[in-house]
Amino acid sequence: MKLAMVNSLGLILLLTTCINIQDQGDAMITYDILIQGGTIIDGSGSPGSAADLLIQDSKIVQIGNLDVHKLKVKTVLDATGKVVTPGFIDSHAHGNPTRTPKFRNFSGMGVTTIVLGQDGESADDIAAWMARVEEAHPAINIATLVGHGTVRNLSGVKLNPDPSPEDLQRMAALVDEAMELGCFGLSTGLEYQPGSFSNLSELEAIATPVGQQGGLVHSHTRNEDNDAIEQSIAELIAQGKAGGCPVNISHLKVVYGHGAARAEDILLQMETARNRGVFVTADIYPYLASFTGIGIIFPDWAKPPYNYAEVVQSKRTELATYLRERVNLRNGPEATLIGTEPWAGKNLAELAVELDKPFEDVLIDDIGPKGASAAYFVMDQDLQDRLFIDPYIMVCSDGSPTMRHPRGFGSFAKVIRYYVRENKLLSLEEAVYKMTGLPASTLGLVQQKRGLLQEGFAADILIFDPECVVDKATFENPHQIAEGFDWVIVNGIPIRANGDFTEACGGKVLKKI
Repeated sequence: MKLAMVNSLGLILLLTTCINIQDQGDAMITYDILIQGGTIIDGSGSPGSAADLLIQDSKIVQIGNLDVHKLKVKTVLDATGKVVTPGFIDSHAHGNPTRTPKFRNFSGMGVTTIVLGQDGESADDIAAWMARVEEAHPAINIATLVGHGTVRNLSGVKLNPDPSPEDLQRMAALVDEAMELGCFGLSTGLEYQPGSFSNLSELEAIATPVGQQGGLVHSHTRNEDNDAIEQSIAELIAQGKAGGCPVNISHLKVVYGHGAARAEDILLQMETARNRGVFVTADIYPYLASFTGIGIIFPDWAKPPYNYAEVVQSKRTELATYLRERVNLRNGPEATLIGTEPWAGKNLAELAVELDKPFEDVLIDDIGPKGASAAYFVMDQDLQDRLFIDPYIMVCSDGSPTMRHPRGFGSFAKVIRYYVRENKLLSLEEAVYKMTGLPASTLGLVQQKRGLLQEGFAADILIFDPECVVDKATFENPHQIAEGFDWVIVNGIPIRANGDFTEACGGKVLKKI
């Protein structure tokens, strides 16, 4: 038997050395990976415990105090002084896996599975899209939802605010087909076009096939402002009740809201719905700025089907007044940070000085409702913190590899730094549950044996020292890879080893059973 020296300063990879002890002379299985000496945090929320973990053929085959002298193993990882957790699941993500299949912004912060098709927008042809993603060999697992807005466009409804019964049938049929192909549910983007043209009857009709096939509705609700958020959540709850399916509030926030007491109002509304039979969850990213298209600032009457140039010509004064009041309500022009060239990294106040005109004129003349995306600093820390620690709230990034917002590179690392280590608002086990077991059970991934460290489950695994986890991304430099996740293993394949990315790709296209 070859002997290997253990480096006490960190994890080591024994690529060619194996423990080759025969048990009573019988032939033995050669296992792929043995993780020794770590503290297992299994993703259920239960306290961590010391144990070893054995991987074979992309699965976890044994967890416990293993006798290594009775094992034959290709690779041994020393996790002494570190925790071993399931890979994190990003319940609300963006990006194109055929263009950036490595998705190192996600895996760099411990994410091994992302859910795409968000905010009502998904691929037109789900089957073809899944095939292309598989051909791209992603480094991490990819799941998708079917988008309500996409369904509206495919059905021919588009911007029609009053679809016929036949239209609703076509839309429901498209949702049903997408669910059959493996989508995990339906996403809506009711603050965006064309979803903003829908009514509750339509939303209920398209939720029915989701409920029939065991999916969920994942919604960017109609209005996240303080005076409208509860009405928007009530609409989602009614949709879930009619469809017989659970619902999830995307990137939950209360724009203009303040204080933990305001958060309690929202949490009580969610609890009441659960007590009445509609299972409601939400996801949140740990930042106080949102990020989306600048059109969110503009009035509906300045966007399609209206002609923007004609609106500017005939209603410029009214439009300028609307924009000035809305931006000032949203904490002023300093709180809108543009993320699109040639203005990227500048806020509206700075642009107004640079272009020597009022910021509302910058919006009207230089940017327009489709001309940029931006970060909007519109959230309150105490309110968001109280929402975040609720046991029915999971973690998301709502980020991508290209978005000029730190959430796409730092969200999951920041949860450990801010909520666990610095402010002690969550235990590490609670935080890991919000990033693994909770999204897995909400999406239906637990039924596919993902999201927990259990024997027979997929080997999506992290090894890290929580004291060393750091989110490096900032609003000034948003594309900085998180640090501290020493090992990121996807379906038994290390894609980050000793902190360095490998060229391996372990991801799969996940399809709902």
